[in-house]
Amino acid sequence: MKLWHWIVGAVGVLVIVFVGGPFVYIHFIEGKAPAPLSLSSPPTTTAAGSVPTSAPAAGAPTPVDGSWKVASGSQAGYRIKETLFGQSNTAVGRTSSITGSLTISGTSVTAATFSVDMTTVSSDRSQRDNQFQGRIMDTSSYPTATFTLTQPISLGSIPADGVMITEQATGQLMLHGVTKSVTFTVQARKSGATIQVSGSIPIVFADYNINNPSGGPATTEDHGTLEFLLNFSHS
Repeated sequence: MKLWHWIVGAVGVLVIVFVGGPFVYIHFIEGKAPAPLSLSSPPTTTAAGSVPTSAPAAGAPTPVDGSWKVASGSQAGYRIKETLFGQSNTAVGRTSSITGSLTISGTSVTAATFSVDMTTVSSDRSQRDNQFQGRIMDTSSYPTATFTLTQPISLGSIPADGVMITEQATGQLMLHGVTKSVTFTVQARKSGATIQVSGSIPIVFADYNINNPSGGPATTEDHGTLEFLLNFSHS
């Protein structure tokens, strides 16, 4: 009888460690994942640290026509759901190492491109980052992700400062050495001398020959999201 009680107690301890431990870590130590990158609720911090993303106050009128370059405060990264010992969590990794530009002519965005340095993407867990940089994304072989607009975006009219617009963007996404055509929703808002653009692109890992991120006790879905919030300044 004492042996049976000992076995039951040992099983109970294991349940607490392997189920209760991850619950405590995910919900109380690691904390909530950063909010999705968007114009409506731009985050003030990221998993990799504090990065300002608020647009500057409107100043003197800035011409809309011409070329706009990616400016400081821009962010891009991934968002994916994962499960650790039955506990759900959202993994988020981001970087501010982004370059690119867009061109506006009249009431149309005629060209746009941005590139992300994948070697600088980081999250709140070094183990996850090591897997991302190595086995999953192999950033030593594929250090850059790039989006290039292939169809002009017609705005109809130029919105006033502070007015958010929503449009569809179609272009070529190059990720993990694979290039595919994608269409997704973008939101944009001009404020003074800055144009902010946000959006998210669904990514099915197999489509880009990306290894499923699942590993060890952590399992993930077969898809995730590439999200971005870009600041553009007139060049």
